[in-house]
Amino acid sequence: MTSTRAPEQPKAYALGRTPEEYERLRAQARVWEAATGRLLDRVALAPGARCLDAGCGPGETMRLMAQRVGPQGSVLGLDVDASLGALAEAGLHQAGHRQCTVLEYDLTADEPIPHGPFDVVAARLLLLHLPQRLAVLRRLWQAVAPGGYLLLQDYDLSVVSVLPPTDSVVEVMRVMLETFTAVECDVRLGSRLPALMTEAGVGAPDGTDVAGRLDSFALGRAVLEQTYTSLLPAALARGITTAEQARATTAALDADVTAHPDRPLLWPLMVGVWKQKASS
Repeated sequence: MTSTRAPEQPKAYALGRTPEEYERLRAQARVWEAATGRLLDRVALAPGARCLDAGCGPGETMRLMAQRVGPQGSVLGLDVDASLGALAEAGLHQAGHRQCTVLEYDLTADEPIPHGPFDVVAARLLLLHLPQRLAVLRRLWQAVAPGGYLLLQDYDLSVVSVLPPTDSVVEVMRVMLETFTAVECDVRLGSRLPALMTEAGVGAPDGTDVAGRLDSFALGRAVLEQTYTSLLPAALARGITTAEQARATTAALDADVTAHPDRPLLWPLMVGVWKQKASS
């Protein structure tokens, strides 16, 4: 992994930077593989194309791009987390995707994105974490080559629920949503992506795609508990919950899953949009 400079860690990022969090990100990315692959196929990502994955995280979107562009194409990933980026690049190379490179890079920096333009610029679960999302979106659009595509995917977290509801899940979601909001994340950004694109001067998207997932409470509890645990230090620091309340919430969640394992648990909605830049 290469560094173009030593970026600052984004102040808004409330989740952890631990091996456990990295594995949670990989598992989360695999859940949305079909939805992201559908968007890449919608824009006909072809062999030989040049791609950018902005905020590449564990490199799962890069892998999907590499499978489509082949060895004659190139895939650049940018991420502010050097440790995660290095793991992503090593894993991609081990899998045979030598056309992939990850750079340590702060996308909130007020400068053009390096090594552009690209045939496809993608950002999945990036903009919701950035208070500077409008400026970053404009930079992503600037990095798209004439005739190329911008692809965005982000969560609408407001829909997460168990039916019938349980007090434990209501409390988990209260802490999660309040903590994200406290660090200036937009917990409904997925549903607001078309409006954000228009505000940024990109224009209305050419199309939208909404993906969801419904698990049993027993199968889906891991995503709730792991995200809650990763956010907990930020929540405690801001007084959104206490250590005693957090222990009680985790115990209640375990009890509710044991009592109601088959209740349906709705994940966040993953909203995707795409826009083609006019040919010069």
